[in-house]
Amino acid sequence: MDRLARQAGRKVHAIADRHPVHRSKTVKAWLEENAGLHLMPGYSPELNPGEILNAGIKRHVHPARTRSADDLAHETRRLLHRRQKQPHIVRGCFHARHVRYTLG
Repeated sequence: MDRLARQAGRKVHAIADRHPVHRSKTVKAWLEENAGLHLMPGYSPELNPGEILNAGIKRHVHPARTRSADDLAHETRRLLHRRQKQPHIVRGCFHARHVRYTLG
C-alpha cells in the first residue's frame, strides 16, 4: 500500500472487506493519512472487485500443478506480476455488473 500511494502521488481509495485486519487501529491510521477507506457490507463478496481478481487467480493458478506451497505462492505471484502488465484485465474487474458502483 505504501508503494501504491507513492506511485499514485495522490490520495488513493481502498475498498476492503470487513476482515478484522482491515479494521485494525494500525491499518485505519495508515488509511486516514494516505487513502480513503471504503468498507464493504458484511457477507457481500459479489460487491468486491478484488473478489473478481481472486476468481481469476483461482481459475489460472492450479494447485494440482504445483508440488509445494512455495510453488503455489510462486505461481500466484507470477500471475499477479503478469496482471500488472495487463491493466485492461484489472480494469475489467470494475466493469462487472455488481461492482460498477466503483466507477462513479
